[in-house]
Parts: sequence; structure tokens; C-alpha cells
Amino acid sequence: MPDGTGDDDGYRGPATLTVDGREVPVLAILDARHEPQDGRLHWFGRVALDGAADPGLHAALTAPTSHIALNAGGSTATARVGDVDPWGRYRVTGVGTPPFPLTEPPLDS
Repeated sequence: MPDGTGDDDGYRGPATLTVDGREVPVLAILDARHEPQDGRLHWFGRVALDGAADPGLHAALTAPTSHIALNAGGSTATARVGDVDPWGRYRVTGVGTPPFPLTEPPLDS
């Protein structure tokens, strides 16, 4: 997957996570899939915060009342934050237009 690009394999590169109005630069690995059961596009992946990030930010990411959005060079999308993996990356998910550009599939094949 190329760095900093959106393509058929998703997105890998810099992004901006907005937590309760506070913008935080992150590195993101994202992908999206159409879910046939509900007919919607579900996007998902992991984001890595800077190791020196404010400890209060970590608490805000997992608080159920926080408003979180992600932008990775596409549009800004509302995100949900889940578990933290062993490398300290947060799981992010969303439904609808993803926060990274998508390549239109060819319709003439």
C-alpha cells in the first residue's frame, strides 16, 4: 500500500484526529468495505498517536461522551475509537463516507 494515498488497498499515512475540538496529528492505516447486510460502506483501521501525547488525550479517546472525527486527506468523518493494540495504536471505525479518498471502480468492464 503506498504511503499517504487512498487506493483500492485503503490508506496509509498522516491524518488528523479531532477529539472534542482538539486536532491531533496521527499516523493512520485505514480501509473500507461495503457491507451487503446493511448496504453501507464501513471503514476501519488503526491510528497511532505521538508517544508524547497528553495523557488526558488518551482518556478522552476512550470516553463514551467524546466527539471524535478523523480526516486523512478526504472528507472529515465521525469516528468511534475502540481497543488499543499491543503497539499502542487505537482502533477506529466509522460508517459512510470514509475519511480518505476512494478510487471510483470502473463501470465499463
